[in-house]
Amino acid sequence: MSSIGLLLILVVYVSILFYIAHWSEKRSHSKWTNNPYIYSFSLAVYCTAWTYYGSIGVAADSGLSYFPIYLGPIIIIPTWMVILKRIIRISRVNKISSIADFISLRYGNSRFLGALVTLVCVFGILPYIALQLKSISDTFHIVTKTQSSSNVFTDTTTYVCIALALFASYYGTKYVDASEKRRGIVTAVAIESILKLVFFIIIGVYVTYFVYDGFGDIYTKASVLENFDKKNTIGDITSGINWFFLCVLSMFAIFLLPRQFHTAIVENNKETHIRTAMWLFPLYLLLFNVFVFPIAWGGNILFEGKGLNSDTYSLLIPQFFDNNFLTVLVFLGGFSAAISMIIVSSIALSTMLSNNLLIPYGFIGSLQNSSQKKNSKRIVNSRKIGIFSLIILAYAIYRIFILDYSLVSIGLVSFVVIAQLAPSFFGALFWRRGSKKGAVTGIILGFLICFYTLLVPYAIGISESTSLFIQEGPWGIELLKPLQLFGLDYLDPIPHAVFWSLFFNIMSYFAVSVSFKGNYRERNYAEMFVDIDKYITNHENAFVWKGTAYISDIQRVLQRFLGEERTKRALNIFNLKYNIDKDITTADARFIKFAENLLTGHIGTASAKILISSVVKEDKITLTEVLRILEESKENIIVNKKLTETSNELKKISEQLKNANQELVNKDIQKDEFLDTVTHELRTPITAIRAASEILHDDEDIPADLRKQFLQNIISESDRLNRLIDKILDLEKFETGKQKIYLSKNNISKTIENTLDSVKQLIKNKGITVEFSDASKEIKAFYDEERIIQVIHNLLSNAIKFCPQTNGKISIAIIEKNNAVKVKIHNNGQGIKEEDFEAIFDKFYQSRNQNVKKPIGSGLGLAICKQIIEHHKGKIWVESTEGNGATFTFTLPNYNTTENL
Repeated sequence: MSSIGLLLILVVYVSILFYIAHWSEKRSHSKWTNNPYIYSFSLAVYCTAWTYYGSIGVAADSGLSYFPIYLGPIIIIPTWMVILKRIIRISRVNKISSIADFISLRYGNSRFLGALVTLVCVFGILPYIALQLKSISDTFHIVTKTQSSSNVFTDTTTYVCIALALFASYYGTKYVDASEKRRGIVTAVAIESILKLVFFIIIGVYVTYFVYDGFGDIYTKASVLENFDKKNTIGDITSGINWFFLCVLSMFAIFLLPRQFHTAIVENNKETHIRTAMWLFPLYLLLFNVFVFPIAWGGNILFEGKGLNSDTYSLLIPQFFDNNFLTVLVFLGGFSAAISMIIVSSIALSTMLSNNLLIPYGFIGSLQNSSQKKNSKRIVNSRKIGIFSLIILAYAIYRIFILDYSLVSIGLVSFVVIAQLAPSFFGALFWRRGSKKGAVTGIILGFLICFYTLLVPYAIGISESTSLFIQEGPWGIELLKPLQLFGLDYLDPIPHAVFWSLFFNIMSYFAVSVSFKGNYRERNYAEMFVDIDKYITNHENAFVWKGTAYISDIQRVLQRFLGEERTKRALNIFNLKYNIDKDITTADARFIKFAENLLTGHIGTASAKILISSVVKEDKITLTEVLRILEESKENIIVNKKLTETSNELKKISEQLKNANQELVNKDIQKDEFLDTVTHELRTPITAIRAASEILHDDEDIPADLRKQFLQNIISESDRLNRLIDKILDLEKFETGKQKIYLSKNNISKTIENTLDSVKQLIKNKGITVEFSDASKEIKAFYDEERIIQVIHNLLSNAIKFCPQTNGKISIAIIEKNNAVKVKIHNNGQGIKEEDFEAIFDKFYQSRNQNVKKPIGSGLGLAICKQIIEHHKGKIWVESTEGNGATFTFTLPNYNTTENL
């Protein structure tokens, strides 16, 4: 393919990335940009060009040696729920924006330690960025079949490098506060991660199933190649130890690489996203490695004895078969892997450079006397220049130093350099005694050992057999041979450097920390880091500070960086949070910590401390006093927690008592209404009986027919009175458990039919249509027939009452289930309000709807129905929408249910 054609494709591809970043930045709160999957895929920035090309090269040349770099993260990821969550919480409450800020803050806001961590990161990552540029350059020339140019102006990589620098410096410095979320960059990186995986799987499937006949075919053909068996086994105990140290190295890398810290910690929006990342990220790594072996050994089979660079087999194989489309696709995947690492790493490093080197050691003095607008512009510009300079410097390193090294070799060297931060980093999380002196000593010693055992040999040429320094050691002292230090001769160069550098690093960190106690600020932050879960809500309370400070002085400092409006808003939030009177002029320890946090995102932890210290007068505090204050703080937090819990309990109990009281009031009202209703119902028949009896008593000459009529009225009213008393007694018996039911197996259709016959005249009188399609079916159920007739009769009577005067309709349906029979009785009346659904079954309930005419009756029917159905182990309920009638439904055990109810 022509160079111009490929460049045009790259321009289109980068333009799409620009658009994605721009779109995401505008929709930073959208579910498309702020979700656990975007977060998880952004972590795949771990898979750089080294993964895309270098792993294939290692697999082709050394067999399984590539696997520990991915096995380490997979092993350590289950601990993310504890470790990563703790790091995220610490970073969030302290507004931390880089690993340098994290480590320096833990060890007392140490300016020197922050600068040291920054230099280590720059020293370790710049060659790594150069490595990505090398991969872009090499693969570009393979795809276009051109030779690399020694002239920087005709080298395509130069222009790619400038484009990436512009992209990263624009979208990576959108905010002055470095702890702000960069949704544009993160979403673009996540999309790139998805694309590079898809493209890699496509080439893997192509090689495995189109070039060859599957995994088995590749294995069969590769097994006859030289040293195949030896390369594809872990080997002896020595090889196992090498594997172990490579796994440890990659475990550290997943936490400590600036790009990983940035995507996993700084860009984390919700702790819950970790849950998705814990399964999706390992799955991503495993999917990436499924086809490494077939591509590597497929290339070995095709290009045996040709001396080609095995790193580029994924490009050479489709090119060998003249498949230009697939070749370009693979190139774009590798390009994605490279540029995502370059962009995120340069953003992270530029933040560290500005906040931990340039500002605290450079222009912090000038920032104190400038306006907010000038300060913001200066900080942002310093980061823009930092990003641009880092990428250009990495390009220079690529051009001058690493043209002859493989992708993996440079990548592992960077890993070893960054691993020197591990003891101080993890010590910050779990060990209170860790001190700044211990951390500084450990990092410096570890780096020097790394420099001696790895960087110097690589600079000389690790395979340079004529170098006396490598072969015999300095001044001929064999114990000091850089690749076999102190006689350790069975480890490969990378594991060897890891062992000795971390050995001296860890030992010095612990020894110095134990021997020399840190100052009170270190111990203060040690408590806050180790016990972050205790201080997560009110971490300002745990900050120890004594002295004299005025809010107005600190406010003026904040305004120079935050602006007047944001400073005022922040102060209001603080006053509300701690219930502080806005008229108070002196600042306490909580306000000092709050102010430092506000500045940290802009200028880093060390510079924030310097600026605040410049306007306050701090008194010295002994370590004993710090521990006492922290202990009191812990006790206060525990007491506050208990008070909060007690307060919540009291509120809950108070709410329950209020509800219970309201219920009693309602019950009392319902009871009064019920008594009024029952009294009225009792008085009505008694009055009728008395009136008829008096007439018969007083008038002996009354005609026989009229006398008979009065006697009939007395009998019917007596029956009505008897029924009312029976209902009240029935309800009382059901509620006290004295009422018995006599169960038998019956035909529910027949029972309903018989009940309908008893109310047929009422239905006819009102002109109601009855629809009962299941009348002819035999549906057996298990119930006391007399009581269920009582239920159905009551429900039918209510349905008749509430049907409209014209076009009334009652529908009856029976639904047979596995363990129950469901009966539905619907009327097309006015319906029932939703708030009355439960209450209508209450024996004391009377509707308060003044727009509905109160129906004639005792009001006990539905309460008795509910008791009868529940004694059958069934349920009864109502469904309705106003104006569309009501449906009463009850269930009974079916024919197969046991009689033991």
